[in-house]
Amino acid sequence: MTTADELAGKPCGERIKFFREQIGMSRPVLGGLVGRSAEWVKAVETGRLQTPRLPMLLRIAHALGIEDLAVLTGNSHAVPVRVFAGTAHAALAAVRAALTDYQLSSTAAPPRLPHLQARLDQAWAIRHASPDHRTQVGALLPDLIRDAHRAIAAYEGEERREARRLLAGVYHLADMYVAYQPAPELVWLVADRAMTQAREADDPLAIGGSAWALVSALRDSGRWAEAVSVAHDAAKLLEPYLPDAPDDWLAMWGALQFEVAYTLARRGRHGDAWHYWDRADQAARRLPADYRHTQTSFGQAVMHAHAVTLGVELRRPGEALRAADRLDPDDIASVPRRSRHLIEVARAHYQRDERLATLLLLDKAERTAPETVRYNGFARDMILNLLAQPPTAARAEVRALAARVGFAA
Repeated sequence: MTTADELAGKPCGERIKFFREQIGMSRPVLGGLVGRSAEWVKAVETGRLQTPRLPMLLRIAHALGIEDLAVLTGNSHAVPVRVFAGTAHAALAAVRAALTDYQLSSTAAPPRLPHLQARLDQAWAIRHASPDHRTQVGALLPDLIRDAHRAIAAYEGEERREARRLLAGVYHLADMYVAYQPAPELVWLVADRAMTQAREADDPLAIGGSAWALVSALRDSGRWAEAVSVAHDAAKLLEPYLPDAPDDWLAMWGALQFEVAYTLARRGRHGDAWHYWDRADQAARRLPADYRHTQTSFGQAVMHAHAVTLGVELRRPGEALRAADRLDPDDIASVPRRSRHLIEVARAHYQRDERLATLLLLDKAERTAPETVRYNGFARDMILNLLAQPPTAARAEVRALAARVGFAA
């Protein structure tokens, strides 16, 4: 009997159990790899919980080494995991090697901390200005990671504290690079290490930035309460400093308020989500009109983009599109963030089954920052659906976009 025969007619949960046991993986191990408990895995496998949503299915498939989602879902059509998750970026192996380089000693001279800071600042500037931001950052990260590690080993006292703060910042940049790639373990690795270094540096702003990255990882794993708690705790840590602190501190506090709003929107809590959006917006209005936070892109311009995201997550596309009308995308200085905003507007049109508008927005997003679309699961999902049901007289345009994004039409 073939595997297909054994699984014929089986629900998703039983299929997960079959492949987990086939490779000798325990429930606690699978749960740990996807950010859930062993009891949660059991509940899914036995049918006590409904089939996980697509992002979690992707994590499970990756953890089990499955390349075709149809194997887990039982659908008759093959749906390669890479269609949604994207292929690994060319520099991912080098970044992974730097992150897992545990060399304990080095004869090389340690980098000067001001020079290391300047390199990190330059890398962030390149990240925000580049349509191929992942390629540009991927070329810089391995050396930045290794040099920041060497700095911690070489310096002592206040200089080591500064080196730890810098390494936390390098991990924040790495978080942007590893996100949306088929390497969820690296997302957790950099988020956890960033928080460790920020706490060792005893730097509330660095802790806030680390919390901001950690909230995303927790939310994407369905750990809603933990995500909200982390954001709240980090924001409270910043609050005593806000009256006299530089703009970056207020911006980080505001960015954390929006992370709470976004998490609550994902849970369908309309009133609570908008309450925290208002808190974030009040913070943004206290910042200079042209201000943009380096790590989070927080500022006045991005608040309208955030409003679009809340409308989409709350399944209220009309609200999302009204918010989109209040923002000229060119006002978003960060090229990747501008592309992501266009994807969110496309999602609003997609929820209204406005397929031509969806295509036009996705095409514009891809031309703005191709690597943002290529590694965005929402964008890839919409493009796949447009391929199956293209807008009238736009089949060629859909196929061209799909080819540019990286999968065959």
